[in-house]
Amino acid sequence: MTISVIIPTLNEEQALGQTLASLPSSLALETIIVDGGSSDRTLPIASAFCTETSNAHIVGTSTGRARQMNEGAKISRGDILLFLHADTQVPDDASRIIESALQDPAIVGGRFDVRFDTDSGWGRIISALMNWRSRTSGIATGDQGIFVRRHIFEQLGGFADIPLMEDIEFSRRLKQTGSTAALRQTVTTSFRRWEQQGPLRTILLMWTLRFLYWAGVNPHQLTRFYHTVR
Repeated sequence: MTISVIIPTLNEEQALGQTLASLPSSLALETIIVDGGSSDRTLPIASAFCTETSNAHIVGTSTGRARQMNEGAKISRGDILLFLHADTQVPDDASRIIESALQDPAIVGGRFDVRFDTDSGWGRIISALMNWRSRTSGIATGDQGIFVRRHIFEQLGGFADIPLMEDIEFSRRLKQTGSTAALRQTVTTSFRRWEQQGPLRTILLMWTLRFLYWAGVNPHQLTRFYHTVR
């Protein structure tokens, strides 16, 4: 099995360098950074990484996380696609973990548990709730490091080109095609989004957005309530 890591970026200068530096050299056949029009130092950081890493390259496309991930998948060569947020770091043995999970042909894809890069009580509570929700519902979010077999991704037509909830929408379709792996091993993601607006306020916002989405509200309408659309 070979793994292609696909990282969508948009003004991620604060987190991208650390994420790229943390990628295990044995993880991937290639790392594809898909930029959606960054105006900060994201591109120089990505370029420096690509200069030092022979199997990494940058692609530019229009803004939209779903669109960016689809573009990365289109040019990738791996048997397995790992979609990684620019502020999320995988464990050192991520390749072994993913390949072990996919030894079972019934498993079409999966995700990791998540932990935050903070020791705060809020961080522990939120990550525990996220992991519990994902494990019981079979739905993953992008900050959990979603991975999928290439042929399944292509069969599903990739991510829906919507500004929000593309990860949830994809997960819902993915679990209908076969079993998904809810890995106990963790990726580490930034707590910054939760700190910017406050943990409680962000929890309420996320729950509200997801309730409205499940109730049938168009994701394009939901962007009015969410100011950090990627």
